Amino acid sequence: MDDGWYRLAMLLTLLAGIWEGPIAIIFRVFTDKGPNVMVAANYLPSPWCYIAAVAAAVVAFAVIAVLEIRRKKVMSAVG
Repeated sequence: MDDGWYRLAMLLTLLAGIWEGPIAIIFRVFTDKGPNVMVAANYLPSPWCYIAAVAAAVVAFAVIAVLEIRRKKVMSAVG
């Protein structure tokens, strides 16, 4: 993969992590919308939905960190 693919993967992972993390919590706390596929953590009962949302955000940021390390390794090998 080249630099562009790593950046695209990081952007999509960031989008999913933010959407399933903080946005799911915002939907749960501040709106009366029911759970749907886009905020899957909200299907869980009250204390577990927040834990799942935070875990989704943490996993997304960990994946982004791994992708950044691999991107730097590939770019140093190329250039």
